[in-house]
Amino acid sequence: MEVDFSNSSKEEIRFFYQTISHNVKKYRLEKGLSQEKIALDIGIKSIAFYSNCENNRYDKHFNLEHLYKISKSLDIDLSLLLKR
Repeated sequence: MEVDFSNSSKEEIRFFYQTISHNVKKYRLEKGLSQEKIALDIGIKSIAFYSNCENNRYDKHFNLEHLYKISKSLDIDLSLLLKR
C-alpha cells in the first residue's frame, strides 16, 4: 500500500496547474499575442509544447523559468500568473 505524505492532494495540484494555464492564456489574449509569439519570446521552439502547457494537455506544464519569461514577455507581474 502506497502512503501519501504530501500536504496537497493530486486534485489541488491539478487545479493549481489549470489556474496557471488559464492565467497565461487570459493575459496573452488580452495583449493580442499568439502562442507562437510567446513561445518564441521565451525560447520554446515547439509551438505544440507551448500549446499543450497553456491548454493543460498531456500533463505538460510551464516551469518557473517559463513563467518568469512569460511575465516579462507579457509585461505583467509574475504573481498575476499564479493568482486564483
